[in-house]
Amino acid sequence: MKKLAYVGSAFLLPALAFAQSANTQVDSVQGLGAYVVSLINNVAVPLVFALAFIVFIWGVFTYFILGAADGEKRDTGKSFMLYGIIGFFVMISVWGLVHILTGSVRLNNNTPGGNGQLPQAAQVNP
Repeated sequence: MKKLAYVGSAFLLPALAFAQSANTQVDSVQGLGAYVVSLINNVAVPLVFALAFIVFIWGVFTYFILGAADGEKRDTGKSFMLYGIIGFFVMISVWGLVHILTGSVRLNNNTPGGNGQLPQAAQVNP
């Protein structure tokens, strides 16, 4: 359990170091949303791709090197390789679906113009 905490902190400490950069503006709900989205895009997605790649490479290592003579280790290596490939497939599929949806709905990342005030209701004179 301690090893897991050490490895987890090793991955999270760089994210904490970059948390207080000069470019982050979390002064509104929109700024917080933009920060969360950028954190997901710049930290979480590459981390998941890296984990899938590491799992696949560990499966290759287990299958070919550790399990050269042991059938049980070869089966473990096969399952790790399969899990790594499934992880890649799921991540790329989700990425493709998000881009298809944003392209079909014509979403963009531009912020709306204006002075930040809500529009006023039209006044009717009798």
